[in-house]
Amino acid sequence: MEKQFYTFKADTLQGKEICMDMYRGKTVLVVNTASKCGFTPQLAGLEKLYNKYKDRGLVILGFPCNQFANQEPGDEKSISEGCVINYGVTFQMFSKVDVNGKNTHPLYVFLKNSLGGLFGKRVKWNFTKFLINSNGDPVKRFAPTTKPEAIDSYLEKNIFTDNK
Repeated sequence: MEKQFYTFKADTLQGKEICMDMYRGKTVLVVNTASKCGFTPQLAGLEKLYNKYKDRGLVILGFPCNQFANQEPGDEKSISEGCVINYGVTFQMFSKVDVNGKNTHPLYVFLKNSLGGLFGKRVKWNFTKFLINSNGDPVKRFAPTTKPEAIDSYLEKNIFTDNK
């Protein structure tokens, strides 16, 4: 049976459509980002995490979202420049999406239905993170307050233990 995660598509900040199927066999961390949020410095931690594990199969996918206190008001160009200039982001960033409401991106509908949170199936705030294992199964949801360093320990204990 086809894993549902691999059927989704999204547009990059540069406007190129990417199918999640290209991440088959990888461990994927999906995060909704915002450039003017108190949690925005997590981008640097996520980049560090990505650099530490990318050779072991970790992929981080950033989805800018402006649904929380208008904290991502910019266009694709300003989002891209902010991520790269301020935080050195090299992991894949996508075009702005809705993570709640009637226009929720289909990937987020799937993730929220697979891994409900403290507040039900809604995404509470920017920097909510969803971990998908290398088989395409959503396995863990991390709160916006969960720092990348805590995700690092989770990955060490639960995902990359056999590859040391």
